[in-house]
Amino acid sequence: MNQYGLSVVDDFLGMETGLKILNEVRSMYNAGAFQDGQVVTNQTPDVPAVRGDKIRGDKIKWVGGNEPGCSNVWYLTNQIDSVVYRVNTMKDNGILGNYHIRERTRAMVACYPGSGTHYVMHVDNPQKDGRVITAIYYLNINWDARESGGILRIRPTPGTTVADIEPKFDRLIFFWSDIRNPHEVQPAHRTRYAITVWYFDAKEREEALIRAKLENSKTNNLVAQVQAQRTEPDSTTTPPAAIASSSPSLPASMSTGTGALNANVSSNSCATSNEICT
Repeated sequence: MNQYGLSVVDDFLGMETGLKILNEVRSMYNAGAFQDGQVVTNQTPDVPAVRGDKIRGDKIKWVGGNEPGCSNVWYLTNQIDSVVYRVNTMKDNGILGNYHIRERTRAMVACYPGSGTHYVMHVDNPQKDGRVITAIYYLNINWDARESGGILRIRPTPGTTVADIEPKFDRLIFFWSDIRNPHEVQPAHRTRYAITVWYFDAKEREEALIRAKLENSKTNNLVAQVQAQRTEPDSTTTPPAAIASSSPSLPASMSTGTGALNANVSSNSCATSNEICT
């Protein structure tokens, strides 16, 4: 991470445990529990919108670990927690020493269902939402990128070249979530599974939550002003429906989770969508 901005760990949990995780993921996918991956954009006026499937083609499910049939995914995230916690608190840990990591997202379980599905070059955290480390675990047995594609192409720090990471079974990769590591998933020609968790820096996350609270307050005030202007003074007048508030661009709301990096954060402490926990 210090030199290139990424780290690859092969044979992370072993074949037996990896297969248990893969079977859980397949069961969830076959049960229809996955939904299309979402694209968060700040749409610019007069610029045509881009279809989500042109940007990312994966199907996803968010997993906290305490859901039925997810015990092995829970075990995986706890093992990743242990690695991150140890590295973040050890002495002489380089750049990681600049961060205080005590919470993370729930696990995003993703499936690229072949047929050239992909994810264009992007940055996970372009707007300082708190995410500092991206960790991805792969579940693809006998993967051959020459036939199946699906490579994770990532621009290592300082970005003068690229690293092509095959999504091999039981492989774990870490990289920076911010603009240091733009990355893409190249077209996959067979089913490709991955599990991703993001780790927050406490200071940046707190600042992001404060910004979100202020933005929500401004939006609520604007809604109240518009309603007051549109409502007639006659007491028999029915007020118009409230204007839908726009949510700030944090990835999602916080909820209590389990694992080595628990944080005492209430479930309503971030007023955005619903995929992030601690």
